Amino acid sequence: MIDVIANRYAEALFQIGEEENKIDRLYNELKEVSSLITTNKELNNVMKSPLVSKSEKIQLVDALFAGKVDNDLKNFFKVLIEKGRINSLKAIETTYKELLNEKNNILEGYVISAVPMSDVKIKELEGELSKKYNKNVTLENKVDKSVLGGVLVRLGNTEIDGTIKTRLDGLKDQLSQVIS
Repeated sequence: MIDVIANRYAEALFQIGEEENKIDRLYNELKEVSSLITTNKELNNVMKSPLVSKSEKIQLVDALFAGKVDNDLKNFFKVLIEKGRINSLKAIETTYKELLNEKNNILEGYVISAVPMSDVKIKELEGELSKKYNKNVTLENKVDKSVLGGVLVRLGNTEIDGTIKTRLDGLKDQLSQVIS
């Protein structure tokens, strides 16, 4: 249910951004404010507290973000407060990013390796995957020593597993079938 709510709000904000040609700016400000609210424990508690009235929360948004964020975004936060949806802010940010990536033909993902990969190797992999998927692939390197070697690439729901761990597990299964 929350995802449906987040989708609706993110799409509405995205449409405003498209109409006024400021989708990137809105995303950057949305990300900053979302991060501020989630990392600042006191602000987060105030925004989520049922003891603080909606009008007080709206006054706080006005005071904190006056002249610092786009007016449309500030009004968006006020609507979230009025509708009691401020708790969906992180999900809205994630959905907005997905809409932005879709518009810009970007596919984001992770490359998991046993040791940190060089920027050159990541760029090479991004280039190959961009050709394969006909999108601009951007990868973030995550290190997981349990993969032993090779790489595991995750792009959305797609997983490309070229790790030594998976190969060894497969070999182990084959040997156990032969032995039994």
